[in-house]
Amino acid sequence: MSATLDLTRELIARESVTPADAGCQALLGARLAACGFELTNMPFEEVTNLWARRGQQAPLLVFAGHTDVVPTGPLDAWSTPPFEPTLRDGMLFGRGAADMKSSLAAMVTAVERFTGAYPQHRGSVALLLTSDEEGPSVNGTVKVVERLSEAGVQIDWCVVGEPTSVKTLGDMVKNGRRGSMNGRLKVQGIQGHVAYPARARNPIHLFAPALTELSQITWDEGSEYFPPTTFQISNINAGTGAQNVVPGHLDAVFNFRFSTAVTIEGLQARVREVLDRHGLEYTLSWRISGYPFITPVGQLVSAVSGSIEEVTGTRTELSTTGGTSDGRFIAPTGAEVVELGPVNATIHQVNEAVRAADLDVLSACYEGIMRRLLAS
Repeated sequence: MSATLDLTRELIARESVTPADAGCQALLGARLAACGFELTNMPFEEVTNLWARRGQQAPLLVFAGHTDVVPTGPLDAWSTPPFEPTLRDGMLFGRGAADMKSSLAAMVTAVERFTGAYPQHRGSVALLLTSDEEGPSVNGTVKVVERLSEAGVQIDWCVVGEPTSVKTLGDMVKNGRRGSMNGRLKVQGIQGHVAYPARARNPIHLFAPALTELSQITWDEGSEYFPPTTFQISNINAGTGAQNVVPGHLDAVFNFRFSTAVTIEGLQARVREVLDRHGLEYTLSWRISGYPFITPVGQLVSAVSGSIEEVTGTRTELSTTGGTSDGRFIAPTGAEVVELGPVNATIHQVNEAVRAADLDVLSACYEGIMRRLLAS
């Protein structure tokens, strides 16, 4: 058994379904305190947050992650209980194995080795942990970053432990993320009998041509770092349930995943222009769940890619694909942000698992990043 594997198993055994932490941060905090970290608990409502820092000088390298996990889904679909970490055929099974308790364990064991080898390292190293990443993300990292900024804390580099690898550990890292914007649309019609359509206005028929146009628009061409912006309808509802009634309104929910090549205002204006041109009577509201960010090749990207190649022999691919992460709350402070974690093939699935052999490799990658940036 390895120290990283043992710690990962301890974390998986804690049923920290969001927003619960179930003692994970206390377990990790005790290990960090033994390495000379100063611990600051920052609870907000039902969310548990931990800021642990060693050193007071710049530059500041932060490892960020979350202790909460998504619900298990049907228990009878799991081969083994989701909160009983199980080794089978070289894989470690359990909820949170890949997303992202293995990353947290790897961070802590890497810190233990690094601080043991470099007790007088330059600058500072810190961990930012939350139990509000898989939930609404309103009382977690975003609140901690606000408090740190108010206290004058400047993060220089941040490594987020999200599972970024695709086939083998380290084959992909995220050096940015697309923004995410949700639209909620209500198209008004006039309810009536299907046999007398002249007396009704069917919002489904009215919206269909606009939807076709919206789904075919090229919003941008992407950029060096970002793929083109995408538009997707996620929900559409209309009707009373009766077969002979024209509905009085239609509700639709859609999402943009967008890059720095467009603006929020520009996307919103283009949507309204299409809806107006098709003569729709509608109401439309917006919610921004994340802004795009990018970390160009520089000190952090070089340290991360160099460490991965040294440990695994793999030349990593830089990518901005996938969903959002808590990196979106840290990047606006001016910090360079890169995400590196295990293979993501089973995240949020039944029988979530990670390769047991990858855990020490990931820990070695994290240690290598610290050596490149903070070794005295």
